[in-house]
Amino acid sequence: MKVSVRRNWGGSLIAGLIAVWAALGSPCLGAVPRPNVLWLTCEDTGPHLGCYGDAYASTPHLDALAARGLRFRRAWSVAPVCAPARTAIITGLYPSSTGSEHMRSDVPLPRGARMFPEYLRDAGYYCSNNQKEDYNLQKAGDVWDDSSNKAHWRQRDPDQPFFAVFNFTETHESATRRRPHAWVHDPARAPVPPYMPDSKEVREGWAQYYDQISVVDRRVAGVLAALEADGLTESTIVFFFGDHGAGLPRHKRSACDSGLRVPFLVYFPPAWRHLAPPDYQEGGESKRLISFVDLAPTMLSLAGIRPPHGMQGRAFAGEFVARPPEFLHGLRGRMDERIDLVRCVTDGRYVYVRNFHPHKPHGQHVEYLFETPMTVDWFARFRRGELPPEQRAYWEPKAAEELYDLESDPFEIHNLAASARTVDRNALQRLRQAQHRQALAQRDIGLLPESEMHRRSVTVPPGDLAGVVRRVSIRAVLDAAELASNRDLDGEGALRRWLRHEEPGVRYWAATGFAVREGPLSAAVANEITVCLDDVSPAVRVAAAEALVRRGNAASIRDGRATLLKEADPRVGGYWAAVEAMNVIDATKERLGDLSPLRDLPRRVEGISPRCNDYLERLSRSILADAKP
Repeated sequence: MKVSVRRNWGGSLIAGLIAVWAALGSPCLGAVPRPNVLWLTCEDTGPHLGCYGDAYASTPHLDALAARGLRFRRAWSVAPVCAPARTAIITGLYPSSTGSEHMRSDVPLPRGARMFPEYLRDAGYYCSNNQKEDYNLQKAGDVWDDSSNKAHWRQRDPDQPFFAVFNFTETHESATRRRPHAWVHDPARAPVPPYMPDSKEVREGWAQYYDQISVVDRRVAGVLAALEADGLTESTIVFFFGDHGAGLPRHKRSACDSGLRVPFLVYFPPAWRHLAPPDYQEGGESKRLISFVDLAPTMLSLAGIRPPHGMQGRAFAGEFVARPPEFLHGLRGRMDERIDLVRCVTDGRYVYVRNFHPHKPHGQHVEYLFETPMTVDWFARFRRGELPPEQRAYWEPKAAEELYDLESDPFEIHNLAASARTVDRNALQRLRQAQHRQALAQRDIGLLPESEMHRRSVTVPPGDLAGVVRRVSIRAVLDAAELASNRDLDGEGALRRWLRHEEPGVRYWAATGFAVREGPLSAAVANEITVCLDDVSPAVRVAAAEALVRRGNAASIRDGRATLLKEADPRVGGYWAAVEAMNVIDATKERLGDLSPLRDLPRRVEGISPRCNDYLERLSRSILADAKP
């Protein structure tokens, strides 16, 4: 028989124990008590809450939750956009190790991997997910009992423990630019970060973002009230967090602290306080570094399930708490139609950013991003030459390495990678090595261009290419990528040798290394790169063409142009090679002459997921916007 107890959030231990005992009726659980767990998640939200010291925010209900629970000071999403972030959450794996880092993609799970709610369901939990999945990995089993906008713990069997997710979309990027809008937060008082221009559009964007956070605050209060009404407050552990940073330019899609840091609150009722993080205190703050890959093992740990060895995160609560990590790791891959490759790491104070495509700006022209008024205004000011260096940086080519001290520079403006200070040099070396070790340990398959990854994974999941079947030498590809992308290093001799390497990923980075450097190519090097235009790998062909177009003479540009136009046809090298070619064409179109042949190429490909089958169309619009009919 179910015993329903209604208590306030600070209710007594005895009442909590009664509520817990009432959850033990399911015969599959035997006599082992298990907590209910409620996740309250929102989209595109950084730590812009009152409980994080933000005086402009209006979040009384979340502040009250923080006062009763624990606030994590440094919690990172794995990626600064939703699909790869949610993919890390559901698997406990870095998307860079499973081939699922790109926004959006649709790849199979590695062999033996499962999504964590499956383990909870095996243990007798009712698992419900209200509204959003958006995984880049294909579901291979029955992950949820119900995943829909009607999903609720109330659909479970009597006395069955539950894991319930309620995701609030009101803070999504699309909601912070919707017009007309009646501002509640005064735009004149909006806190504009120094890397953005202080304009009407920027202030209105920030004010509307805070307005939407207040909406989510009220939605959270509604779900907690329902929990209280059902007598479940004292038997339910509550989490609140966002899926990545704010849905604004230089936050969302940017692999740095502003794009990855999220608010993260947890509440453990007295009856389940023994499962709380070791440093749990009511109204306290944890300095432990936590990442989204930690959520899956933490959930299993709370349910008394030992996390499987293959999970890459560390439980920060429950029976199987692991030691805190020394570093947090983040990534950026392709963002919709725009290709990039960024890795970053923090120790809580310093943030290190490794840009493997330094010739591309952080603020690439993602079509969806440019629906935001503040983005359009900011970019227009950049084009007119009106901005100081810290506000231009988002739109300009980047350094291969960036280092920021969050204590003295929380806005990540002053790149210390070339600093003469010993403390900064030591931090650079330590975090650089941490990133290198991470890529090797997690077998970062994202170091391969996307078309090459798919070409090599026809018969196996991408996540097994460097692990189970070992068809890719990540160490060789990483070494080539690090040298190729650092244009401050000469390395021409190694790059020329690597153009003939047996590993296509190494040949790709060798050609890319010539593309990111400056100055005219010698005739000998141009001839060696030209040979790569006939490579078996479409990605190598595209990278070689880019090097010739950017740095070659007239004849080399003609050869590169012909290859790019050929590869832009998805019937030649496949859909993802065409996306790569179109990105290069858009970046170098001033050197390519007549691009009207692109008008006749197919833009959608059979067999490509609807999640990503419009990227060639978007690129074509960008390329041909100013072209003559």
